[in-house]
Amino acid sequence: MKKAIISVIKLLRPRQWIKNFALFGAITFSGQLFNIAIFQKVAIAFLVFCVLSSATYIINDIFDVEKDKLHPFKRFRPLAHGDFSVKLALIFAIFLVAISLFVGFYVTPAFFLLAAVYFLMQLSYSVFFKSIAVLDILLIAAGYILRVYAGEVASGFHISVWLLLTTISLSLFLAIGKRRSELTLVSQIKDVNITNIRKSLSHYSERLLDVYSSIFATSTFISYSLFTFLENPKGFSLGLDVFLPDFLPSFFQRKWLMITIAPVVYGLMRYLQDIYEKHEGESPERVLTSDKPLFITVITWIVLVIIIIYFIGP
Repeated sequence: MKKAIISVIKLLRPRQWIKNFALFGAITFSGQLFNIAIFQKVAIAFLVFCVLSSATYIINDIFDVEKDKLHPFKRFRPLAHGDFSVKLALIFAIFLVAISLFVGFYVTPAFFLLAAVYFLMQLSYSVFFKSIAVLDILLIAAGYILRVYAGEVASGFHISVWLLLTTISLSLFLAIGKRRSELTLVSQIKDVNITNIRKSLSHYSERLLDVYSSIFATSTFISYSLFTFLENPKGFSLGLDVFLPDFLPSFFQRKWLMITIAPVVYGLMRYLQDIYEKHEGESPERVLTSDKPLFITVITWIVLVIIIIYFIGP
């Protein structure tokens, strides 16, 4: 019984749910994080995406079961390892899709449509696009971007254009890092044709992916820097002038969000180090949870953003 439960948990990949916290981006930067009614709606949307994304991972594993058997790490996944039958996994996935879309409809109709688009996009990735170079990276990045949009339609609040550009750049950076790490890992396996594990990898070179990574790491930094300078979120703010002498509040009328550029720069550099020095990055969520300095950096960034937006002012 215990083994079966562990297999189900591995099949669902709960560690991947970290990505779904992107749904809280819109209410956080719009100053509505502590609006209970809106927060509850986004929290439900978050749970819907957790269930729906797990279903897509199961479907992806079904399509990749034979290829995963050749992979040094993925061969231990429940389907590739034989812990779960493909038929039972398919039934389970269909159930998860049905229940998540059903609940998603009651968040908002627009959210339901976006969740359905996300599922169809992930399905098309598993069936077709994962084998096509460049398009596979774009589809992976699109999954991150759709999560942010899902948070928008669930809450009714929008993020700024610069934050959207940051999201796009960061999504492409993470997707490229994933492919770069996969290529490095698979290249080290003896007597295995790269095409047999992932066809698209045979169309990439490490040098090409290095250029891609450099482009989108740079664009992430620039877009986020411009966002912190131009953003003016509205919502609850404590207002420090209540507690300070008259001559000090003017000092605080600055672009304090720019302080958060520091952890972003360190985070990008640390993640690049994980990709190139530690040969990690195939699973961004695993890197985040296993690299303590990177994890602390992300938490620091979150705390700074909340303090500045809700207690100091941007």
